Amino acid sequence: MPTLAPENSLLLAIDFQPRLMAVIEDAATVVGHAKKLRAAASLLGVPTLFTEQYAKGLGTTVEDLAPMEAFQKMTFDACGTPGFLDRLGEGKDIVVAGCEAHICVLQTVLSLLDAGRRIFVVRDAIGSRRAESKETAVRRMERHGAEIVTVEMVVFEWLQTAEHARFREAAALIK
Repeated sequence: MPTLAPENSLLLAIDFQPRLMAVIEDAATVVGHAKKLRAAASLLGVPTLFTEQYAKGLGTTVEDLAPMEAFQKMTFDACGTPGFLDRLGEGKDIVVAGCEAHICVLQTVLSLLDAGRRIFVVRDAIGSRRAESKETAVRRMERHGAEIVTVEMVVFEWLQTAEHARFREAAALIK
């Protein structure tokens, strides 16, 4: 499997909502990593799609990540909501961050894999209430074909070279 390229990537940020984040283990770290990913995506021209699960009850995306808009859903698997797959773009590699790893992230990733998409799950930018739920989800997604990566791996694959015009800015996000 080749590395990620910014022109072929889309960042999918799943359900970073206040009522969920309040119960996520190490939520501040998960949100912090997602914020770095979003900043790198913006810097390098990678489109980002946010989802929100039942925003009326769980709130809109947390302020640190607040998108211009978010795809609204009631299904745990975002692919089960009409119009979602159309928002991803043809042939894009999907870089996935979000919560909860063992519910909405897992179900969405499995459906995207089933649809033939290349999926990169950012291990340090996903969360669950309990560590064992997250780790079980990571193992299951990997077993079914998802690549498991970290924020730093994604950013440096998107950069591809230290000679990239935005290298210093992107590298500074990691520190």
